[in-house]
Amino acid sequence: MEFIERLFAQYGYFVLLFGLPLELIALPIPPGNSTLAYTGYLAHKNVLELLPALAMAYSGTILGVSIAYWIGNKLGMPLIEKYGKWLFLKPEYIKKTRITYEKYGNKMLLFGFFLPGVRQFNGYFAGIIQVPYRTFALYAYTGASLWVSIFIGIGYVFGNQWQLVFTWIEHFMKFILIILFTMLIIFFFLKWRSQLKKRLDIQKGKS
Repeated sequence: MEFIERLFAQYGYFVLLFGLPLELIALPIPPGNSTLAYTGYLAHKNVLELLPALAMAYSGTILGVSIAYWIGNKLGMPLIEKYGKWLFLKPEYIKKTRITYEKYGNKMLLFGFFLPGVRQFNGYFAGIIQVPYRTFALYAYTGASLWVSIFIGIGYVFGNQWQLVFTWIEHFMKFILIILFTMLIIFFFLKWRSQLKKRLDIQKGKS
């Protein structure tokens, strides 16, 4: 927080316009959640104006997620086709992932901003599997507006108590992320076990 405070003291609104894009292309800078909540607190204290802060934060978020999408769209698949085998990322896996995305992916674009570790890669992922830009923009930009408004709202509404509320919300989101990660592990384990069983059945049939 001290680092974020110094940034705002020196650069004001430009922390939002240039800092949030850096976070959304997965660079190691202060996380966007705390930056936005602190922005709301500064607006509460009349250090910043609320509407310009919202506008700058939203613009920075849109810029960051759009850059990530463009990088994923233009460079993602060529890199996977060339080096994917070393990372166990085969093009056919991407095709299967695209099918899964058609069922659930728009929701991830809409709500992924609220999950640390997800919002930093949402844009890349959407670009790699070549989600149409209009679809990406509709859900990602709407999700960005929700994320910016809610976290700035936390600081603005709760004022001096914002850190307490923010900490509670952060713990809740980490809990949700753990649940999702656990479900993902279970899913891959069940899929691996099913494939192993099929191979064993095939071997038994041959013998």
